[in-house]
Order: sequence, then C-alpha cells, then structure tokens
Amino acid sequence: MTTTRRDGRREITEPVDLCAPDGKLDEAAVGWSRRPLHRSNLRGRGRTKRWEYWCVQTPEAVLGLTVSDLDYAALCAIWALDMRDPARLHEAGATRLLPLHRVPMPDRCGGGPVVFEREGFSITVTPTTDGAHLSARSPEVSAEVTVTRPYGHESLGVVVPWSRRRFQYTVKQNTLPARGEVRLGERTIAIDGADAWATLDHGRGRWPYRVTWNWGAGSGRVRHAGHERVLGIQVGGAWTDGTGSTENALTLDGRLYPLHEDLRWDYDPDDWLSPWHVRAPSGTLDLELRPLFDRADRTQLGVLFNDTHQCFGSWHGTVRVGSTVLDVDGIRGWAEQVRNRW
Repeated sequence: MTTTRRDGRREITEPVDLCAPDGKLDEAAVGWSRRPLHRSNLRGRGRTKRWEYWCVQTPEAVLGLTVSDLDYAALCAIWALDMRDPARLHEAGATRLLPLHRVPMPDRCGGGPVVFEREGFSITVTPTTDGAHLSARSPEVSAEVTVTRPYGHESLGVVVPWSRRRFQYTVKQNTLPARGEVRLGERTIAIDGADAWATLDHGRGRWPYRVTWNWGAGSGRVRHAGHERVLGIQVGGAWTDGTGSTENALTLDGRLYPLHEDLRWDYDPDDWLSPWHVRAPSGTLDLELRPLFDRADRTQLGVLFNDTHQCFGSWHGTVRVGSTVLDVDGIRGWAEQVRNRW
C-alpha cells in the first residue's frame, strides 16, 4: 500500500482492509482516497452501522433514498420533494423501521446490489459499469433513476478514527449526472437535463452511542473566465472534530480537492430556515446556504433516537481551488444537523 503521510491527511492509493484481523481499526487504513479503495471487513455486533444514502436533485424535485442496517434494526426511507412551486413545497414519502431486521450490504462501495423489500415498500440500488440504477416503490413515491459516473470522476473516501474500536469509513460522491423520473401520487416529474445531479453517502463503521454531525453538499455549474465548470461541494463537521480527519472537499470538473481543516458552522437551531454559514479558517471556502425547506425527522424507539433537520436550498459565496477563486451563486444542495443515540 502506498501512502504519503501517517495521519488523517495520508492519501490511500491502493486497496486496503478497514479492519485488522482482531476486528479493530487497521491504522494503515486511516487516510483519504480519490476513489473507493477500502474493504469494510467489519466484525462483531452492537455498534456496527452500514448504510447507503442517495439524494437526487433537479430544479423541479428532490429524491432521497436510505437503506441502513444499524445492527439491531433496519431503517429505510423513500421520500421526494416537489420544488416546482416554491411557495407551496410538497413532500411525500414513507419510512420503515424494523427492529431486529438485517439488510445485507456489500463490503465495498459499489461492490454489489443493495435491496430492501417489505410489504409494498422497496428500494434497490444496482451497480452498473459506469454508475448505478436506483429503483424505489412506496405507497406515495416511486422512482426509476439511472446515475452515471463519468470516466475518471473522483470522489472523497475517508476513514474517521475515534479509536481503534470506534471508527467510520465514508464515501461521498457528488456531481453525478442523473436521468429518470419520480412519481409523487399522480404527479410525474422528469429527472433529466444538464442540471440533474445525484449524491451518494456510503457509510460503514462502528459508532459511539451518542453523536451529532453536520453535513452539507451541493452540485452544479459555475462560470469562470468565460468557461462553465462543474462544482461539487462536500462539507462536514462536529463528528470529525479531534480525529485528525475531515470529510471536507471540493470537486471541480470531476477532480477532487480535499480540504484538510475543520470548518466553522454557524446556524440558528431555533430558526432552521435562516441562512447557514460554513467557512474555512484558511479562506478556501466561504459559503452560505439559503434554505427553502426543512426536512425534519424525529424517531424514538427504545434506546434508538434520531433528530434530523436537513435544509434544502441554494449555496452562495466563494471557494478557492488552487489559485482559482470561483463565485458560487445558486448551486442547489443542503445543510443538516443530525443528533443520534443509536
């Protein structure tokens, strides 16, 4: 295995196992990569979490799909947001929480299909040679979407180590072109054109019981020096503090630029629709999310608790990639706060 540093800034360039033979984190796996290279050979029960989350955004709609195995329960969701009338945003969807239910998950990102089916509710993620096909069915929402990963497209993979017993491997992929359709009741919304993007959050790890995180993402086009560029925004916070790793990066025309610094998040938890500010101390990133919709979700089942505020809107501000400063004005995306006891 070739690496450049011996900490969270180390670039992983060859395949590596996440865990050592004793089931604990293999320190050689700690670092980041430009493509999925980790095999999540997780062992043991109780604190292991596995999930696939896909979000597809267009000017007209947002589609979200979650398949997660929390070790002692399966939590899966299908939802969609009709954005065609900003004055009357309409959300529909369904969630299934099944205690003691397991969902088979591949140990590599894109390494196999992910399938969940239960009484009229189904999610299937099928890898293809150049992306994935997403299929979903529920009483309120159904969707068929093909996601394309352009040749050479880079994404952020990172291992976040709290300790050798508690750690997370995450892959964040954005600016993935998407095409298909989503149905909300009797309404059908096409997902196509030059401004339809998918984002993947692939997660495998062993988590502490209590955790809070921030996550923000966006995909879209910017103009610089008379040319159109494709920009992806990936920002996180709270859960990575003090680990030496971050999940912060920019993607420009399919090339990944990791940000090895903790970001400052400023937002008002008493007013989720007020602007969210995310800034880098170095000045590399200074962004504001202007929310249109707060997708609030709260789950309580015994020891399991989740409180989510995922605010969808548009990003504005500036980012710096190398010596290039890009103005961001209206890239669609979201910022969120999630509190879990799980």
